[in-house]
Formats: sequence, C-alpha cells, structure tokens
Amino acid sequence: MWSEFTGFRLVNGSTACEGRVEIHVLGTWGSLCASHWDLLDAHVLCRHLDCGFAESIPRGGPFGRGTGPVWRDSFHCDGTEAHLGQCPVTALGASPCSHENNAAVICSAGSASLRLVGGGSRCDGRVEIFQHGTWGRVLDDQWDMQEASVVCRQLRCGEAETAYNPPKPQRGTGPVGLRGVRCAGHEANLTLCNTSLPESVLAAGIAEDVGVVCWGSRQVRLVNGPGRCAGRVEIYYQGSWGTICDDGWDLPDATVVCHQLGCGGAVKAVGSAHFGEGSGQIWLDAVNCSGAEAALWDCPAGSWGQHDCGHKEDAGVDCSEFVTLRLENSDGCSGRLQVFYNGTWGSVCSNSMTLKTVSLACKELGCGDRGILETRLPYGRVSGPAWLDRVECGERNSSFWQCPSAPWDPQSCDDLRDEAHITCTGCR
Repeated sequence: MWSEFTGFRLVNGSTACEGRVEIHVLGTWGSLCASHWDLLDAHVLCRHLDCGFAESIPRGGPFGRGTGPVWRDSFHCDGTEAHLGQCPVTALGASPCSHENNAAVICSAGSASLRLVGGGSRCDGRVEIFQHGTWGRVLDDQWDMQEASVVCRQLRCGEAETAYNPPKPQRGTGPVGLRGVRCAGHEANLTLCNTSLPESVLAAGIAEDVGVVCWGSRQVRLVNGPGRCAGRVEIYYQGSWGTICDDGWDLPDATVVCHQLGCGGAVKAVGSAHFGEGSGQIWLDAVNCSGAEAALWDCPAGSWGQHDCGHKEDAGVDCSEFVTLRLENSDGCSGRLQVFYNGTWGSVCSNSMTLKTVSLACKELGCGDRGILETRLPYGRVSGPAWLDRVECGERNSSFWQCPSAPWDPQSCDDLRDEAHITCTGCR
C-alpha cells in the first residue's frame, strides 16, 4: 500500500507540524476527507513527520480549502504504525466529500520532549526524553506514581495507571538523558520536576530505566475473524492483550465495540469462542453496556481480571462494516458478484465497472489476476439488496476495498442487466 501514497504533508498551518492533511498520489497532491479521520490516524502522521503526537484534529476547515482532488480513503490505524501507508485503507462505499470537510491535525511538535517506547501503544512503555537533538533514557531509583502522572499528562495520555521499572530484556542501551527526578505530581512537564538531585542522593540508590502505563494505552481490537470488523474481542490493558468473557454479552455491548473501531453498528454478538479461543488474560466479565458508551471500558462490568470463565467463553462481534466478496456459482470463480455488507449479501452493479475493477475482484477472491465482465444478461428486476454501484478502480488501487464507488445503498440498481457477472481467469 505504501507505493500508492508517495507523500504526506500538512499545509496552511503556522508551522510545519499543523495544517490540512494532503496526500501525494500518482504525481498529484490532494486533500483527505475527514469523515473517518481520527486521533489514532493523526498520531501516526505526526510521528511520521517528526512532529511528536497529535494534540487535536480540528473540524470545520480551519486551514483553508484545498484545490486538488479530495481523497475519500479511510485509514484504520491503531496508533503504533510508523507511517499511514502501514495502516489498512478502505474507500469503497464512502460518501462524496467536499473541501469543507478536509482532514486536519495539530501536532505537539517541539513540545513533545518525551516518548514511550517498547509498549503496545503510544501511551505505555519505557520513558525517553529528547535533549540536545538526541533521545535518551530516563533512569531513577524511586520512580513512582507522581512521576508517572506527570509523564502521562505531558503526553496527553490520561491518568497514570502504573509506574514500573522495565525487566532486563526491555531496558534501554542508548545514552542517558535524565538521571534522577522527583515530582510532586501536579507538574505539566517532567523537566519542571526536581531534576537537580545532589550526588549523594543519586549515589545512594540504583538508578534503573523507568516506564509507565497510562489510561490512554487501552485499546480494543477484533482478531481471528474474516476481516477488520469481525472477530474475537480483545482489550489491551496494563501492557497486555486479553479477551472478554461472554457472560451477558449482547448486542449493546457489541455496538460499543463496533462504534469504537469505526466499524459501523453491531449485526451480531457471539460467544462460546465463535472466533476461536484466545490466550493469556481474560480481562472483563459481565459487561453490561447501554450501547451509548464511547469505549468498552466505560461500561459497567466486573473488576479487571476478575472472572469465572475459560477461553472457551471468549466473546466476539460481527459489525455492519464487515465486508467480503463472493461469486455466486459452484466453482466460486465465476458468476454474480456479491458483497456482504450490514449483515446481508447483496449484488454489485456493473455501471462504470472497468477491467481493473474486475481484476481486483478476482484477486480478492483468490481467483487469478484477470477476468471478464459478462454482458448478455436477462431482463428482470433484482431480488434482494444491490449494495454497490460505480466501483471505479484505477491504477493507484491495489485492493478492491480501496476503490472509489457510489455510497452504500441497498437499491443501487434494480435491473438484472445491471448486475455484475464476472468470470475470473489468469494466474492463481
């Protein structure tokens, strides 16, 4: 995917680290639609541009209108990627977007003198400080929640959950940027704490690398499913991934997960390890969401790690934005092209469909790298939904899901002659 996007930049800001997001594709700079742009995507872009982390993603076009195309691509980053090109991308079914709805970000830039490394998110890990053009380790012999609170606050990662000394395999090996620090806990920046401890104090203890886990490190993901928006529910908490017990697991619980992941609504809440058994911790049991919560951990539930379950009871979800393709025929590589969306199979219409679109559909189905669009089709009306029309894949697209199309609509076409029937050929 990285080859499609050959550059990223921020424009019209007062510094190089804030502005409207622009993407370079096939020689052309264009703006990015803000419909699915979120803080995790913005964090990845800020890090890639050496601008720290994302402080905010302002809406309403504060950095002016672009003049080129508006890309409707949706990035689905988890926040740990090195650049946006490593994040899953979709464009299929996206609604049209105007220049008034351009993605933007304000990065922390030079103020981000701290970072956390070696964790599973940007909000947990070993602490490093940036001084004199170099990242250095932070060492201390009495590291506790006061210091951790300052670090988490400075990085806008919420409250501190844990202060710790990393085990030997996770310790740093580079230069030391700060040795010995004492905070009251209310400081806005680690450098505002007491960092000028007398040599007698420093010599009295054994200074080691320090780490923190902040509240903002919590994440949710779906694993072992057929796509990004279906699978076993797992939560990242206290530095490790764990599962959810299916006791009381229902559609409102699943709805919160789907919304949190940008996967639409919930179609189905499943239990009994429907997507396979997980391993490690079972973090939550008896989850009881209303469906309106912003995150799964905002829902009433038992205490973290307290349960009477085994992994054979791991919970899972199917979200409405889970999509997949099939060809309705016995061999699976020819027939009516259908897409699964919002929990239902429906037709794909053939208007504006190119050979590139057919080829990418065949590739997605594991049916070779070429195909033909059948044309001699009978008259009649489409039965059931017809979800997609005007799927127009171009040279920049390497996946069917990245192709622009008309928005999702269950009545995209109603004439049988407009349904896409394809036969795949080429190398498998």
